[in-house]
Amino acid sequence: MVDFKAIEEKWQSKWLEEKIFEPQIDEKKPKFYITVAFPYLSGHLHVGHARTYTIPDVIARFKRMQGYNVLFPMAWHITGSPIVGIAERIKQRDPQTIYVYRDVYKVPEDILWTFEDPVNIVKYFMKAAKETFIRAGFSVDWSREFHTTSLFPPFSKFIEWQFLRLKEKGLIVKGTHYVRWDPVVGTPLGDHDLIEGEDVQILDYILIKFVLEENGEVYYLPAATLRPETVYGVTNMWLNPEATYVKAKVRSGDKEEKWIISKEAAYKLSFQDKEIEILEEFKGEKLIGKWVKNPVTGDDIIILPAEFVDPDNATGVVMSVPAHAPFDHAALEDIKKNTEVLLKYDIDPRIVEGISYISLIKLEGYGEFPAVEESERLGVKSQKDVEKLEQATKNIYKAEYHRGVFKIKPYQGKPVNEVKELIAKEMLEKGIADRMYEFSDKNVISRFGNRAVIKIIHDQWFIDYGNPDWKAKAREALENMIILPESRRAQFKAIIEWLDKKACARKVGLGTPLPWDPEWVIESLSDSTIYMAYYTISRHINKLREEGMLDPKKLTPEFFDYLFLEDFNEEKEKELSKKTEIPAEVIHE
Repeated sequence: MVDFKAIEEKWQSKWLEEKIFEPQIDEKKPKFYITVAFPYLSGHLHVGHARTYTIPDVIARFKRMQGYNVLFPMAWHITGSPIVGIAERIKQRDPQTIYVYRDVYKVPEDILWTFEDPVNIVKYFMKAAKETFIRAGFSVDWSREFHTTSLFPPFSKFIEWQFLRLKEKGLIVKGTHYVRWDPVVGTPLGDHDLIEGEDVQILDYILIKFVLEENGEVYYLPAATLRPETVYGVTNMWLNPEATYVKAKVRSGDKEEKWIISKEAAYKLSFQDKEIEILEEFKGEKLIGKWVKNPVTGDDIIILPAEFVDPDNATGVVMSVPAHAPFDHAALEDIKKNTEVLLKYDIDPRIVEGISYISLIKLEGYGEFPAVEESERLGVKSQKDVEKLEQATKNIYKAEYHRGVFKIKPYQGKPVNEVKELIAKEMLEKGIADRMYEFSDKNVISRFGNRAVIKIIHDQWFIDYGNPDWKAKAREALENMIILPESRRAQFKAIIEWLDKKACARKVGLGTPLPWDPEWVIESLSDSTIYMAYYTISRHINKLREEGMLDPKKLTPEFFDYLFLEDFNEEKEKELSKKTEIPAEVIHE
């Protein structure tokens, strides 16, 4: 019987001994360089990795058969807080983490407890991952292997060079911006720092300050909305009678006001440039039946009960625009029929029955009240038809934003997408509105196991992907690229357009310190954008390290400038050889 495993091991060993996947310079052969994202090593590789790396391996082997001199390298990504978070949870003897690493990953217990030091996690899974690649038969050039962070100084110097050059070009800036934030650890969170919620959007809510006068005091109920233009169509306010609300002093800069918001909102806003002092806690039912003033129209509107209001979403205060919001229409029609609830809060049912819808937007294909018509078209009967209401909302919001024309002065005749920005800007300037950033989903959890918030960061370092000149170069580069399948090109274009300033450093986790501000560590996505270029020199770097001939401190920006940005210069190579103690012929190659 044929022992296939023995055959496999024999030839895999032979491949390594003969170094057949380590290409040498050969001017006679055409070159083919293939690379794919390196894996993050917080655990063992899984079946998804098998698919990811089998595809380029097949291509690499095929190109070798076609006569190409193929370079297919691999490295390891360990930057960021995930590995540090794992070490911390093991130190705290977190049962779920212990279960995953001991019982799922089968890490021997004597080794597991060494994982309290993140360096040991890195060493263990780096060794395991390489063995997996070799046993899978991937035709990788291991002479170019490296890993990220200051634990591998040569690559760290390469990243320092990259960031120094970006800063020189004005593409790294310091400023104020909102970021996902771990409130327990106290650090910004990138995608790799999350165990849940990496695709969750950050929404920009406008908070419109409806006025409540009570016992000679003025309180503001900031209604959170993504459609500030609909403030002209508000008929009532919604609060959740069972939710906990607070009266709070809210200080922002030199301004102090008293707000009524959900308890959850008070906590979240404390991370967004606001000092919050809680004065009183109470159930929402205390405010049901009271009247507030619309700060834009001056209309008095009644506060009605609504269990659908989520106190953990934005401020927990919702303005009702039933002519243009299907959920508001359904809720208002439901409560009109529920006189028992109205009487419970001493609300005269005739007041609610007499609420008139206000038409704001002319939309081709619809009458005065698009939300009503769309709800009827989809067969909405009540608030319980959540899926239909969500679809109706999506349809109406999209149609009104792109095709709607505003009907109310002074914005009459203008497109809704323009009016939205104008009204928001005007209210913010007048101080009758504010801003709040909120997740589109609650479940955004850091790898430390903590629920994330959105924080306004000052003096944070950002890569300015919104720079118009840089975007223009990116568009030009994309035009010269072959994208397979071609249908994916639109996705690349969209990403270029929406990318803006991105936080590029944090104060915890593994990584490369910012060269000009070393208390900050370059985060996990920002140090893995041009590592493909490093592969081209890593074979020589690794060989020099093995021979004890490399001092990483001497790998200066000048050294990388010459290798990657400048033309051949024999005198420059001799000069760099003296400074770095790297043989000139190695620098030349």
